[in-house]
Amino acid sequence: MGDARFRAACVQLNSGADMAANLDAVTGLIRQAREAGADFIVTPETTNIMQPDTAALHAAIHGEAEDPVLRACRVLAAELSCWLLIGSLAIRHESDERVANRSFLIASDGTIRARYDKIHMFDVDLPGRKRYRESAAYRPGAEAVIATLPWAKLGMSICYDIRFPYLYRALARGGATVLSTPAAFTRTTGQAHWHVLQRARAIENGCFVIAAAQCGDHPGARQTYGHSLIVDPWGRILAEADEAPGIVVADIDMGEVDRVRAMVPSLSAGRDFTLKTF
Repeated sequence: MGDARFRAACVQLNSGADMAANLDAVTGLIRQAREAGADFIVTPETTNIMQPDTAALHAAIHGEAEDPVLRACRVLAAELSCWLLIGSLAIRHESDERVANRSFLIASDGTIRARYDKIHMFDVDLPGRKRYRESAAYRPGAEAVIATLPWAKLGMSICYDIRFPYLYRALARGGATVLSTPAAFTRTTGQAHWHVLQRARAIENGCFVIAAAQCGDHPGARQTYGHSLIVDPWGRILAEADEAPGIVVADIDMGEVDRVRAMVPSLSAGRDFTLKTF
């Protein structure tokens, strides 16, 4: 697996409140990515719907078995014989009145191989009186997830997770060599932090980072940054989108993980320590 090579793609979307329109957009771009030779295709956070009104969100979403985007993407992965990571879907939670922000890894035969519920909720107050309270509608997850791809071990995460580096260190120490960080980053925070955070997680852990993103204007005056990225373990940007829907692709050589980790062995060189305050 260390010498494996594959082609990865990020699908960049401008999802809105119309789930059928979102489905048409994502399936078209997944097909385009596969035509470009991508073996592993990643879509952004909230691929199926961007709906800020909680009541309207609850009325529009489905459970896993009924979600039309998940169902269509499973069929599409099998048809195209590619691996597909749906960055996340807003899904009716099985045991909570809130919503699951859930990432799905779909194999080339259409089976769901892994699920990850976003752990860290985006509860922030930004300049200009922009206030976000993701936890009001969404139920946070409690389990980190490493999944097996044909070429690598995948550490799964979603958007705001990127600001919590201990999650990625745990994933890397657990064997992950590729990190998925699908997002709907706000334009304000994206302009300031998007690139440096994605590159930092790659560098710190000697991992590839695949960050598919939402872009443009969405319901509720939400604006997202775009700039989907594929970053190598040395922190080099291999592919970057602009601020419009589309795809970017990059060829991945998993041998680069071993080469970088041999040069900068921070995963194995970490030491325990105590903390003193004065």
